[in-house]
Amino acid sequence: MKKDDLPKKLAVFPLSNFIIFPRTAVPLNIFEPRYIEMINDSMKTNKLVGMIQPKENRENDDKNTPQLHQIGCMGKITTFKETDDARYIIELKGIIRFEIKNEIQSNKKYRECEVNFENYYDDLENKKENIKFSDLELIFKDLKSLFEKRGFIINWKALEKQSLDETINALAMASPFTIEEKQVLLEAKSLDMRKTKIAEILTTYSFDQYNNTTIQ
Repeated sequence: MKKDDLPKKLAVFPLSNFIIFPRTAVPLNIFEPRYIEMINDSMKTNKLVGMIQPKENRENDDKNTPQLHQIGCMGKITTFKETDDARYIIELKGIIRFEIKNEIQSNKKYRECEVNFENYYDDLENKKENIKFSDLELIFKDLKSLFEKRGFIINWKALEKQSLDETINALAMASPFTIEEKQVLLEAKSLDMRKTKIAEILTTYSFDQYNNTTIQ
């Protein structure tokens, strides 16, 4: 996708405990009527949807219109299937992060926002960053240990065949980190910063485990 093709407004899907990163693909099961309408409208136009995290429940929040984080990721619907019970199974591929500028008032059942992409144009480029796979081996070792302790299974050999940005983003998205930590990773400006943030988060996990074994 090119800069000129980016939309000025975007249908947003506030999905709790779910984050998509650029260059990663995820399956979604759509069953709520408002999001069925959103996918229908999206399929008729540009097939684009903005995934965004709702903020933790605030006392004054309406459940249907929770406050949203400022930064989300736009995805493109790459596969679409309708089930016998009128659900949609779609695959969404992360394209570029966006910042919400304003929410648009409309008669639609789902929410739409005016969005800005200018801080994240790098997401569209296949540029090489100055990170070697060997730089990540220690992080991967720690992350692998954390994944295994939490019962996560990752095909590490397959990951090593991907491009570096796909690998880092896939690990960030699939990691057993908290949703707040994943939001921090999503908002990290560059791949190098995301790698550093992963390392920082892992340090806190290792430290906790170290403390636990010391106390016992």
